[in-house]
Amino acid sequence: MDILWYLINRDGRYPWDPRFQRKVDFAYMQSHAKSIDQLGFDGALLATGPGTGPEPWITAASLINITEQLKFLVAVHPSLLSPTKFAQLAHTVDAFSGGRLLVNIISGAGSFESVGVSLTHDERYRHTDEFLDVYRRIAVGETVDFEGEFVRVKGATNPLPSVQTPYPPLWFGGSSDPAIEVAAKHIDTYLTWGEPPELAGEKISRVRARAAEFGRKIRFGIRLTVIVRDTEQEAWAAAQDLLDHMDQAAIDAVQGATSGGQSVGWERQQALHGWRKPKHARELEVSPNLWSGLALVLPGPGIAVVGDPDTVAARLFEYQDIGFDTFILSSFPLIEESYRVAEDLVPLLRAGKRSRADVLVAAG
Repeated sequence: MDILWYLINRDGRYPWDPRFQRKVDFAYMQSHAKSIDQLGFDGALLATGPGTGPEPWITAASLINITEQLKFLVAVHPSLLSPTKFAQLAHTVDAFSGGRLLVNIISGAGSFESVGVSLTHDERYRHTDEFLDVYRRIAVGETVDFEGEFVRVKGATNPLPSVQTPYPPLWFGGSSDPAIEVAAKHIDTYLTWGEPPELAGEKISRVRARAAEFGRKIRFGIRLTVIVRDTEQEAWAAAQDLLDHMDQAAIDAVQGATSGGQSVGWERQQALHGWRKPKHARELEVSPNLWSGLALVLPGPGIAVVGDPDTVAARLFEYQDIGFDTFILSSFPLIEESYRVAEDLVPLLRAGKRSRADVLVAAG
């Protein structure tokens, strides 16, 4: 099981509320990256929207020398780069970090019009297909002439070899049919937002079957929030506290931001709560210990696993049993919760044990 954490420019106890948002500057991100590295997480997701927040390539490069083992999962929007320029950026970071780059290809979520890209949802995925076709060919040493619907190159070659071969691992998410087609053809790790196990398992089956038709096998990752406390009662009280600090303005802002995003993944997330804020947190428990409340105020991955360490570990092992081997976890505030998760939950996951008692017995 690979376990990654979140490294973004938005943090605080209730990060959707400006009153509780922290100043996340370079010094803060350095401190956070050092903590994640020292706590033993396998990597960190550097998430960003097109044209918003710090540039993830620069962020990753700036954190190389202050970390030792941490891998950087860098968000990439193919609509904003040529395959050759992408190869130069990716292979430079991979080489300078000693092979610690992971690439998260993003095509479907949100609007790209603010950065001058007016492609429709399906056009973005067709563009990504061409983009990755050219990139994967030049990465292995081909000189490529390509005349596609969106990508056109002549004499394209690899500007710089990467440390990882044949290239840094490609990650990608998307729930639509065009997304699954791209994943099956090109991707090393298919990444999905959190959903109840039966829905996530159905999606895995679709991707795995289509990849097999291309003669490929891929890995699977899932993005989840975890609300871990010493007891299940305390964990649900923490979820209730989050719910109590969600005002209608914050919910309306997310609803407006996601309504025109053409994202099937967002639609699947929203179906789990229906934009309804109940009085009690457990009214949004969509599966045992799975809470959809955060999706009301966080655009994108809003499913949380709630419970004591044994219970949360059990739920994550259920996801592992259906095929997920990579978990991107988070909880707010990010720095403080990274310590809690690293101390209370990660040892269970690393040991493959279903309870803290099993870990203690194994350790003598």
